[in-house]
Parts: sequence; C-alpha cells; structure tokens
Amino acid sequence: MPVGTLANVKMVTPEQLKTTGAQMILSNTYHLHLQPGESIVAKAGGLHQFMRWNGPILTDSGGFQVFSLSEMRSISEEGVTFRSPRDGQVIHFTPEKSIQIQNALGADVIMAFDECPPYPASREEVKAATERTLRWLERCLVAHQRSDQALFPIVQGGVYQDLRSAAAHAVAQFDTPGYAIGGVSVGEPAELIETIVKATTPLLPQDKPRYLMGVGTYREMAQAIAAGVDLFDCVIPTRLARHGAALVQGDRWNLKNNRFRTDFTPLDEGCPCYTCQNFSRAYLSHLIHSRELLAFTLLTIHNLTELIRFTEKIRMAILKDTFTEEFAMWLKPSVAPSLSAE
Repeated sequence: MPVGTLANVKMVTPEQLKTTGAQMILSNTYHLHLQPGESIVAKAGGLHQFMRWNGPILTDSGGFQVFSLSEMRSISEEGVTFRSPRDGQVIHFTPEKSIQIQNALGADVIMAFDECPPYPASREEVKAATERTLRWLERCLVAHQRSDQALFPIVQGGVYQDLRSAAAHAVAQFDTPGYAIGGVSVGEPAELIETIVKATTPLLPQDKPRYLMGVGTYREMAQAIAAGVDLFDCVIPTRLARHGAALVQGDRWNLKNNRFRTDFTPLDEGCPCYTCQNFSRAYLSHLIHSRELLAFTLLTIHNLTELIRFTEKIRMAILKDTFTEEFAMWLKPSVAPSLSAE
C-alpha cells in the first residue's frame, strides 16, 4: 500500500498512482487530525471524495506518530497528551478519540490505537505497553461506530517472544476482520524483524488478512509473505524518489552518479511504467541535477510500479505453487538473533 500520509501520495496525482498498479493506499490519522482536521474531510464527503481516490484506503491509528514524533508527551491509562509540532497546541489522544477521527475520515480499514514502544526498550516497558494496547483495543471496539469500516487490532510485544505470542493470541480472540503486526521497523536490525515476523504471523488467524506495518523492502516482504503476511505499507519507494534514487530489480540506484549522465537507456527496459517507456536514465539524471520537480514525479511513478510488480509476481508464483523456487534469493535464511524470552 503506497503511503499517502496527508491524503496524497507525494509527487503523483491519483490518476498517475493508478498507473502503478496500486490498489489500496494508506493515510494517517495523526497528521490529518492536525491538518486539515477530520471535520473538514468529513464535510468533503470523506477521504475518498476529498483526495479523489476511488480505491480502498487504510488509516493508521496515529499511535506510532504520537510516540515517535511528539517530543513532549505524557502517557496514562486514559491516553496520550502531547503538544502539536505544528503550533504547540496541547492535544489529547485516547483510543476513543482515534476511532472517532477515523470514523469521520471514512477509510475502509482503520486501526486500533496502540502504544508503540521504541527499540531498544526493557521488557518491563514493552510489557506495560503491550498490555495497555490490549486494554485500549477493547475501548476501540466499543467506540467504533461504523459497520462499513473494518477495524484491525495491532500486535505489539517488541522483541520479546512471550509478549508477542500472548498479544497475538489475545487479539485473535476478538474475531476482527483482520490483524496487524506493529512495533517492527522501529530501529531494530533487519534480521530481528525477520525473526519477529516469522514467530508472530502464524499465531494469527489464517483466514483473515494479516498486515505488517511499516515494512517494504524486497527481502522483508518476501520473508514476511513466506510467513503468511498479506498487506504492507512503506514510504521507501516515494522517499527514495525524493532523494533522486530509483528501485531497479531490487537494487537502489542513485541517479546523481555521473555514470548516468550519458546513459540513454530506460531505467528498466522490462518495466511498463510511464517513466521507463518514455525517458532515459540520462534525462532523469539531468532533471535531478537541475533540481526539477518532474524528476521526483517520474521516479515515484517508477519506484511504486517496481515494488507493486514485485508483489504481483509473488502473487502469481503463489498461485502457480512456485514461490519458494522463483524467489529463493530473497528467502535465504539469514543469521538472525533470537527473540528475547525474558
């Protein structure tokens, strides 16, 4: 799911986004609450009308942003109080408030409000956050008012295997439309993310969508899909584009490098995207060196197409029962540290 934090996927129009093969996108409760405010989005007819995207939309609960972006905050059983990074206004976020905002935004899938512990954190800190997240889930379910929105709970637990297992078993008891694994990709090594996902995903119901939050490299996605994950979101393709980098068959190319200045071939001759069908590496390099914004639009179109094509190929390989053979290079086990048990 391409990330459209503020009701837009950066640098592309909805029509351009459709050409990448994107089916579902993600927006963010925290940021949309601060600007323009959920009441304005609701008056516009909801997120779909507001941003002119007619496909499915998922909104994050805002929990990750509250805990990662707000320097001045206090956490209690009731919720979180923090100062807006925009104007310094004191804002109170509770499970009920997060759901209220998401109900007003009108996304198709909404997330339960959770406490996302940082990495590293002690077992006591992670245990407290994980247990609070489960208590907040119960309040989110009570507050949820729209039957046309699917509410997903989030499994926390840090790098502690027993906490992850307990949280996964607990959320599965609520029989929600889907489930998410959160609190990964918050600073821990990639090998540890792989271990967390492999240990946690099989504990969630297999007949419901399982969503791994904030992960989107080729290797991470292939490993997670092998473990049973269905949905991903990540800022990597759009962020790389804004830094002048392209994703090409799993590699990252810095188009600022001199070797591209006189290279008149497409980024990827096998890629069907608008960028590869019309422009050369030399032209993209020229735009980047000239600081032309078109460079970032063209790279965003390609990077999103590249990543979505990768998942489409995996889907087809699964249907043909050739996934493990075709994607063996991404599925090789790494030397990963064990999850902590205490």
